[in-house]
Amino acid sequence: MRGLHTLDTTTAPPPRFTYPFCYEPHRLCREAAAVVQHYIRTNEALRRDADNGKMFGVLVVQLSPEDGGGRSAVAFLAAYSGLLAGRNDWEWFVPPVFDAQRQDGVFKMREAEISAISREIDAIDSDSETVRLRRELAMRREEGRLAVGRYKSVMQQSKQIRDMRRLQRNIEPEVAAELTRESQFQKAELKRIRKRHAAAIARAEEALRGINERLERLRQKRRVMSEDLQRWLFGNYEMLNAEGGTRNLVDIFFDHNGALPPAAAGDCCAPKLLQYAYLHKLKPLCMAEFWWGRPPRAEIRRHLAYYPACRSRCLPILSWMMRGLDVDPNPHESAERQPLPVIYEDDDMWVVDKPAGMLSVPGKISRESAYGILKDRCEPGRGPLVVHRLDMETSGVLIFAKTAAAQKNMQRQFEQRTVVKRYVAVVSPVPENSAGIISLPIRPNVMDRPRQMVDSEGGREAITKYEVIEADGDTARIALYPLTGRTHQLRVHCAHHDGLACPIVGDALYGVPGRRLMLHCERVSLLSTSGKRLDFFSEATFK
Repeated sequence: MRGLHTLDTTTAPPPRFTYPFCYEPHRLCREAAAVVQHYIRTNEALRRDADNGKMFGVLVVQLSPEDGGGRSAVAFLAAYSGLLAGRNDWEWFVPPVFDAQRQDGVFKMREAEISAISREIDAIDSDSETVRLRRELAMRREEGRLAVGRYKSVMQQSKQIRDMRRLQRNIEPEVAAELTRESQFQKAELKRIRKRHAAAIARAEEALRGINERLERLRQKRRVMSEDLQRWLFGNYEMLNAEGGTRNLVDIFFDHNGALPPAAAGDCCAPKLLQYAYLHKLKPLCMAEFWWGRPPRAEIRRHLAYYPACRSRCLPILSWMMRGLDVDPNPHESAERQPLPVIYEDDDMWVVDKPAGMLSVPGKISRESAYGILKDRCEPGRGPLVVHRLDMETSGVLIFAKTAAAQKNMQRQFEQRTVVKRYVAVVSPVPENSAGIISLPIRPNVMDRPRQMVDSEGGREAITKYEVIEADGDTARIALYPLTGRTHQLRVHCAHHDGLACPIVGDALYGVPGRRLMLHCERVSLLSTSGKRLDFFSEATFK
């Protein structure tokens, strides 16, 4: 059977299947991943491409007594996301759910037609006549802008002179009338200038109209053909589940968000692995995905580190495919109640010491929040007002307002960056420099929320000061001072290879999962509504 490999092990299988969006890899998966990694190292043909960065996955399965030589043995399937060295047919790995790469297939032929339209668009865009006409239009617009600007300056100077002359005593009526006529003439002349240049611009636009209309028709045709092709393609991805059901990706995503599937949906490791297991009547036991090679420029990926399945592409698909499986619960939804110590309270605010694992405000998952706990302590119809937030995994000082005025006052200080915040983190390895500033723009990774990514063009400014407090072996305790307040800013700045390149210990998103995320908001300092400086502190014990 293609892609099925024996696993010589004495490790007992887990009681339930892996929850794919938050997990610690089972030992069986680590053993299977080690075999895959050895295969990559020893296969030069695929390793060269894998070294550029590729996600691989393993699915440990239960063999029937017939397949397992008379006993219930385990084996594993291996997969890679997308293409590897331009291929999706490496024999050692499971095949794609649907092979769109056949050169004589419908997808390739329609893709070629769309590519031909793109080339036609590019040819028209770069044609010398198109370039000349666009330059002509730009020049006419600039000439009009400059001419109007120059004449407005003349008018302004003339008006100042007229105003001074009108202030003179005993101004003769004839002079006053002349000043009025001058003003009226200049206003009329401005209209004539605008009209003249508008006519020149209109002529330039008219010369381009035919080309622009042709381009728009081609672009519209390309959009329709692309959408039709995507709909046809994803309609051919017939995804199975453990109950024996079948649904295509178009229907799965329509029920999820009413939209077409995103590009490459169904080609990630997890759907490919489960699909092959179901097709061949193999019982899934546990699954894990790991990264091989160099990290992408914008995202945080470390060689051989394990990562959860992406949410944008895989959440809707796997939610369907795991029906009928006994799956581990989402660990984020299974937490014991925790105390919420109050550091400070007055008529304007609560300041609490939020523990790690508690939400700041209610979210999509079923888990208690600091907001909810405080709300339960309030009179009916009243409750805390949100000032700022801490990540669920982050502990430390968190402030809620009691009045709208206090909320407005404190939020304004956060927006104006006058609030002093000090975080303490444990990172690994030890930073090269003892102190510095990290400036990396950040934006959400729309294909893998809630992860954030570095984007020098489309990201929002994010700046963090840091200093090493102490080092111990391969870890260091550092202070972090965020000068901006972006989502996951400190975690991304610590982990990214262009930042500190030292992930925070226990960071399941950007580093290595652990007992907890070693990040604590130790100090927050701001002004009260009366203008008094308030300083709140919570020691970073990382309990």
